[in-house]
Amino acid sequence: MWLWLGGISHGDNVLGVVCDPLIVRQGGVCLVTVSGSHSLTSAHGEFLKTRFPMARAGDGVFQGLLGIDMKTTPGTYTIRAVAKGHDRENLERVFSLEVGAYGFGVQHLTLPPSKVDLDSKTLERVTGEAKRVKAVLGTYRDKRLWSGPFIRPVDGAVTAPFGVRRILNGQERSPHTGVDLRAPEGTPIRACNSGVVVLVGDLFFSGNMVVLDHGWGIYSMYSHLSEPLVHEGDGVAKGEVIGLAGSTGRATGPHLDWRVRINGARVDPLVVLELTEQLDE
Repeated sequence: MWLWLGGISHGDNVLGVVCDPLIVRQGGVCLVTVSGSHSLTSAHGEFLKTRFPMARAGDGVFQGLLGIDMKTTPGTYTIRAVAKGHDRENLERVFSLEVGAYGFGVQHLTLPPSKVDLDSKTLERVTGEAKRVKAVLGTYRDKRLWSGPFIRPVDGAVTAPFGVRRILNGQERSPHTGVDLRAPEGTPIRACNSGVVVLVGDLFFSGNMVVLDHGWGIYSMYSHLSEPLVHEGDGVAKGEVIGLAGSTGRATGPHLDWRVRINGARVDPLVVLELTEQLDE
């Protein structure tokens, strides 16, 4: 659903905002479009003290993706859209966005005890790996590398949806922050959009893993690969094969665990696919 949120006047200029959807679920994504009565030269948004960028999508029109983390408390939030016109005059529009609760469901899995009840040495390894991934995802590249709609990295069906609560050997663990896609051993895995490889590693939980930085705070993560086919620092194009599916790490069988982060927010990759189909480029 699209809504014209009106605008505010600054001289002869008016800044208009369109937001889709109007109510975003936990782990969802919002597409924000701003336009002016006169052509705009730049625009960005602000949500929870975090800036999210917008790209030119036409004459005087800019669009940006706002990720809503899966743990965001349901309620009404304020978003500020800020733009600059050709006359260098600043334009602003403040509007409200509703974050709705979402029932993520539960998944029960049985794994070898060594993959669930970790000894001190393994815990030390897992802690170090988590810090490494957090550091990578905490870096912001002020350059847009992606373009157009994101694509599915593999065609297989969803075997575990985003956000499910994981019960491993009867013990509750952290919720799933990606989607599991069916992929037989050796299936080519494609980059969901263009970017730069910022991490390739063999992690205890994720197995062989590749992380892509798409710029402007957007990252995608590909886990349990049998073999990565890229190296850190490589530039990749949308649809390029970056690895082969497997069952490395903590996995019950061959599949792809695919995750997306938008400015730190853990979001449902399938929502990103659906929403970016609307991008005007």
